[in-house]
Amino acid sequence: MILAAGRGERMRPLTDCTPKPLLPVAGQPLIERHIEALVQAGFEELVINHAHLGGQIEAALGDGQRWNINILYSPEPSGALETGGGIFKALPLLGDAPFVVINGDIWTDYDPAHLIPPKHELAHLVLVDNPAHNPEGDFLLSRDGLCSDGAGKRLTFSGIGIYHPALFAACKPGAFPLVPVLKAAMAQGRVSGEHYTGRWVDVGTPQRLEALNRSLSQAAPPD
Repeated sequence: MILAAGRGERMRPLTDCTPKPLLPVAGQPLIERHIEALVQAGFEELVINHAHLGGQIEAALGDGQRWNINILYSPEPSGALETGGGIFKALPLLGDAPFVVINGDIWTDYDPAHLIPPKHELAHLVLVDNPAHNPEGDFLLSRDGLCSDGAGKRLTFSGIGIYHPALFAACKPGAFPLVPVLKAAMAQGRVSGEHYTGRWVDVGTPQRLEALNRSLSQAAPPD
């Protein structure tokens, strides 16, 4: 599942007319990079939720056949359902097995082929070094690979994870955030994690988008 329903308030005015996941990075919409990475990793089924200007997302991506992947959509009401509510609404499309979720507004070179479904945990999170806009981080990662909400040196949640449908067993329809759901599972010792040290950017503001495009342009080989 790719999360693409956010309004992108911090990205305005760019998102007034364009959904954030369709904003271009190095000439390619953010969400298309995720689709290509998922296809290369062997995924064949994809769910995308949307709310703000969601028709543009469906028009741009279609049924996914040009990438050889089947895309289903989970439309949400105006204002969207937040991350937790959006995933919960899409559960009937996602099946009974653990599924991957990726935030549509990040840029990364993480390979989703490395994701391994957890055996006993309800979730597995990819954590990254703390960026300047989140210096305190989000979660602890212990030496035994479990995530927690305790005090200490935290890492930032990348927006990439694997979730078992049972993670949402106590949830109800409507808008709600994902983090409290994860913290409840962490309290039971049922969330694992990994620390990824490669490239990752939360493309959350026009300034970060500009900086990312500039860095990729500088890194690109000459024609």
